[in-house]
Amino acid sequence: MFPFDVQKNQGNTQPRNDAVFAYRMRWKRRRLLYRAWKRRAEITRVSGPAVPDKGVLVFSTMRNEMLRIEHWLAHYRSLGASHFLIVDNNSDDGTPAFLAQQPDVTVWSTPNSYKASRFGVDWLTCLQHKYGHNRWCLTVDADELLVYPACLTRSLTDLTSHLDAEGRTAFGALMLDMYPKGPISQVDYSASEDPIGVLEWFDADNYRAKLHPVFGNLWIQGGVRDRLFFGAQPERSPTLNKTPLVKWQRGYAYVTSTHQILPRRLNDVFELGSGDRVSGVLLHTKFLPNIRDKSKEELSRAQHFENSNLYATYYNALIDDPDLWSESSVKYAGPKQLLDLGLMSQGKWE
Repeated sequence: MFPFDVQKNQGNTQPRNDAVFAYRMRWKRRRLLYRAWKRRAEITRVSGPAVPDKGVLVFSTMRNEMLRIEHWLAHYRSLGASHFLIVDNNSDDGTPAFLAQQPDVTVWSTPNSYKASRFGVDWLTCLQHKYGHNRWCLTVDADELLVYPACLTRSLTDLTSHLDAEGRTAFGALMLDMYPKGPISQVDYSASEDPIGVLEWFDADNYRAKLHPVFGNLWIQGGVRDRLFFGAQPERSPTLNKTPLVKWQRGYAYVTSTHQILPRRLNDVFELGSGDRVSGVLLHTKFLPNIRDKSKEELSRAQHFENSNLYATYYNALIDDPDLWSESSVKYAGPKQLLDLGLMSQGKWE
């Protein structure tokens, strides 16, 4: 159970049995699938073996992630991921060459607009349609490390077997911003290291949530970015709920990143008192020292948000090298700690 109150049925919530609303959602999903299909020619397969026909597939779009990629791959391999399908968006830091050397990674490349592709979602939808049908697909960014109850001893295959046995086709995770103590620029971090070794802190309890009036997902906001950068406009702070792991079908479509998905029933993934849902946490490693350079680049590229002008103050604050730590910050001690804090749930998974 999450350590915050969940506001239910706020605003203009649509009833689930509303036939007109259901019709509109079906057409929205079809439009999303059609726009992804139109962009299929924007990605070109450039390296990697054939995609295996068994195991959990990991999908990601990335650009210039050499600082993170080695540990990111190692993390998901340790969880038992079968294969990685990656769209590289015109990296120039060596990421494509490194990925081409990996025996379990297949890479597609594109120079096209990340923003115009719905932040990579359209590209990945094409790959999920072709390779992910009726398979468990994990969609994560290069700065997201998934943890879940017992993940130190039990694999993604164990988790998906449990979900299959429960008749569940989707799995939710809270995105938890991890940060250092002191100015970001003073972090001593090298590629291939575990970023959680230097990003040891997080906000434990300053979160709020409500049911989304359209998609029915638990809409979670809060954490360190809300605390420091969006105090004057909390409604603009980043969305922290995600549905990253889905037993994919060709008719499925993410709406905004992995925050919402259609059909709408797939958004029902978080524990709200019934005691029957297992969920996880995405450790968000955004605040490594290269965040300053990435923020400068984003101010010029304006590729990461629908209205990037709203985030100019945020990016400039990151460039100014802030200290994100506070007296209320909690030091990370492993997945069990997150379970004890209520930031993820065990459900019926023993």
